[in-house]
Amino acid sequence: MSYIKILVVLLACFSVHNTLFSQSDFEGLGETDFSFNTDVNDYYKLNFSVRSRYYLYQEENFDFENRQLDFVHFSTLSIDHNRSVSLGIQYRIRESIDGGSNELRLTQQYNYTKKNEALRFGHRARLEQRIFSDKTIIRSRYRFTLDFPLNGQKLDIGEAYIINSMEGLLSIGKNEKPELDHRTTLHLGLLVSEHLKIQFGLEYRFEAFNLNTEQKLFFLSSAILKI
Repeated sequence: MSYIKILVVLLACFSVHNTLFSQSDFEGLGETDFSFNTDVNDYYKLNFSVRSRYYLYQEENFDFENRQLDFVHFSTLSIDHNRSVSLGIQYRIRESIDGGSNELRLTQQYNYTKKNEALRFGHRARLEQRIFSDKTIIRSRYRFTLDFPLNGQKLDIGEAYIINSMEGLLSIGKNEKPELDHRTTLHLGLLVSEHLKIQFGLEYRFEAFNLNTEQKLFFLSSAILKI
């Protein structure tokens, strides 16, 4: 299978979105993430991360403005080589940054992966309870992911890799209409060392597309440290 052909198809997802939908409610944002993983044993691992999100383009103007700060933890238990379950907790700070509502988020996750030569496929299902000061939103999510190294059958130190994913989200809250979201993400990563990965990517979001569609383009950057 030609990786060049795969990459062309993945990139086409973004161009298709741009041609099919209007840009009247468009925003550009950036998100920077630093996370570290640690294996407690062969079956149990911990993840901690800090994420900063900021506006780059809004109301038809380019401008940098901080939006929020997230603190996230996940505990993951491997069922077998391909399957795992996780519990997560996240706290989002917005009120003191841009005046939005702070959020406590609880997450339950199931993850399944399968490898076919150099290609790895992933299925992730999440159930989230998003707790705000004035309401609670229940959100379900499903994500399909495809990743592969750009050289050879496996990823070696100093080599790059591609991660592409598509995700659907459904949010339900009391006295609120159900909301449907869609996200398409493309990452280019580099395995710097045995313990460090860096990634840069784009994510295009259609939020509340069944109600009043808002479109957001995210510029993503992250560092992942294994200790």
